[in-house]
Amino acid sequence: MTLAADEIKACCATAYSSAAARFLLGDCFHPGGAALTSLLARALEVGPGDVVVDVACGPGTSALQLARETGCEVIGVDLAPPAASDDPRVRFVRGDAESLPLEDASVDGALCECALCTFPDKAAAASELARVLRPGARLALSDLTARPEELPASLASLTAWVACVADARPLEQIAAFLEQAGLVVEHTERHDDALVELVERVEARLKVAKLLTPDAAAGAGELLREVRDALDAGVLGYGVVVARRP
Repeated sequence: MTLAADEIKACCATAYSSAAARFLLGDCFHPGGAALTSLLARALEVGPGDVVVDVACGPGTSALQLARETGCEVIGVDLAPPAASDDPRVRFVRGDAESLPLEDASVDGALCECALCTFPDKAAAASELARVLRPGARLALSDLTARPEELPASLASLTAWVACVADARPLEQIAAFLEQAGLVVEHTERHDDALVELVERVEARLKVAKLLTPDAAAGAGELLREVRDALDAGVLGYGVVVARRP
């Protein structure tokens, strides 16, 4: 199945700015929640006076957390309409991860959580992340991982793409995208348990949704069952990559 890049981007932006996404996923739209964001924030080694870009920032929860925990300034970039910020250190702009609205070597760090898997052109996004980093600055990235050749055809749909599954890659390949963009990968680590916890939380909330809107929740429930099967089989997981611009 061939999906158009513009269609994928538009559907992702619409889906993740919806009330349904917030209901199912909570304030943090990624596995690991605030605890994993804190780990990534520490890996960036930033502080007051530094500027960090949060790419595909969604509702802005992590951008605000990053500013609060490190004292840095944060620019949240997302395809959806900009979120509002009540923190003067955080501002949100509308933009595409494959063509970031930032100058070359303009930020002291970059954060990207559970989003590379949704970008149609992952090499272009990796190049953009590398381009905007100042020499010595770090990228902290977390993402869904997969063995694509083992995913069932049903998990290659547009809905599965929006759900971060259809084009997820192995952790080693994610690191390779960053290396090919000129970054030095400092370390990688797996956080599969974080994905298990997120799936369990969504399963619980879907049970509530089925009581309220059974027809609308039915399709999501089937997709989630397939994701759970792939997760149990070790085909899906979650990982972190920290890389530095030389």
